[in-house]
Amino acid sequence: MSARQFPFKSALVTGASSGIGEAMVELLASANIPTVAVARRRDRLEELAARHSCVSVVVADLTSSRGLSAVAAVIADTASPIDLVVNNAGFGTSGRFHELDGDRLDNEVQLNVAALTRLSRAALGMMVPRGRGYLLNVSSVAGFQAAPRLAVYAATKAYVTSFSESLHEEVRGTGVHVTALCPGLTRTEFQSVSNTSDYAAQYPGFVWLEADEVALAGLSDVAKGKALSIPGGLYAGLAVATGIMPRGILGRMSGMVQRG
Repeated sequence: MSARQFPFKSALVTGASSGIGEAMVELLASANIPTVAVARRRDRLEELAARHSCVSVVVADLTSSRGLSAVAAVIADTASPIDLVVNNAGFGTSGRFHELDGDRLDNEVQLNVAALTRLSRAALGMMVPRGRGYLLNVSSVAGFQAAPRLAVYAATKAYVTSFSESLHEEVRGTGVHVTALCPGLTRTEFQSVSNTSDYAAQYPGFVWLEADEVALAGLSDVAKGKALSIPGGLYAGLAVATGIMPRGILGRMSGMVQRG
C-alpha cells in the first residue's frame, strides 16, 4: 500500500520528533492527511510543521499527567475527530537491572505502558461509538522473548503486543482496527538513547530496517486490519520461531547474544 492509498482522514502520532514516528508523519503528510505530531522537542516538531502545511504540533511530555491529559483531550475533541492514533513514543534502558537508575525505569514503564494505555483508551472511547477508526501501537520483536540487559524494555513491549492483540479482538466487527507494530533492529535514535550503540554495532547490515520502511509497513497493516505487523521477512520468521521454541532456551540464547 502506498501513502496515497491510506484510508485515514486524520491522524495523531506520538514520539513524532524522530525515527519511526517522524517517518510516519512524513508519510501521512505526503498523502495530505491532517496530522497532529506529538513529542517533547518543540524545535523538531516545528521543523516538521514547516515542511508540511497539514501538520500541527502538540508539545507534551507523556510521562507527566499534564502532558498526557493534553494529548488525551486532543483525541477526545469531537470538533476535530482523529481517525488514526499512533502510540509510538517510548524508550529503552540497557544494562544489568540491579545497576540501573530506578527513576529512569519508572519513566520507561510510564511512557511505554501507562501512557500508551491511557491514549489507547481515549482513542477507542471515541472510535468505537463512531464505528470507525485505527489504533496503531508500536511494540517490538523484543517483546516476543526475554531480553537480558533490556529486561524492562522487553517486558513493556510484551505488554504492548498482548494488550493490542486483545483490543484487536475486542473491537472486531465495530469498524475499528487495532494493530501492534513489532519491528526488529531499526536505524533510529533508540540506540543512543538506550545506550546500546556498541551492542548494535555487532549486527551486520542485512538485519537492519530503515525507519521509513517500518513506518510504511505499520500504517499499511493497520489500514488492512491486521493484528500484528512485523516488517521484514527475517523478523517475521523469528517471531514464528519464538512461538515454537521452549521459552527457557530462548531466554538462554538471548542472554548469550547480549554477552557476546
